[in-house]
Amino acid sequence: MISPFDLQGRAGLSAKELAQRAESLIRQSSNRYLTTVRIAYRAKQRRFDDFDGLLEDSPIKPVQRAVIELSDEQDQPDLLPG
Repeated sequence: MISPFDLQGRAGLSAKELAQRAESLIRQSSNRYLTTVRIAYRAKQRRFDDFDGLLEDSPIKPVQRAVIELSDEQDQPDLLPG
């Protein structure tokens, strides 16, 4: 049985790397609460995207994907459109 905390092979991240990304998001934020709300809001969006069939079936849970996306946006702002 695959542990829900084992992301290796599914997202290319281990649980430790995911935790480090989440810690980095919170550490670099000026407001922990707002960062947590941003993660939750993004996860909710992704869940409904999956529910509507807009995204392929992803083995990554919406909260995990939200942490990955937000940490990528934080680390590489030049990749954002606009």
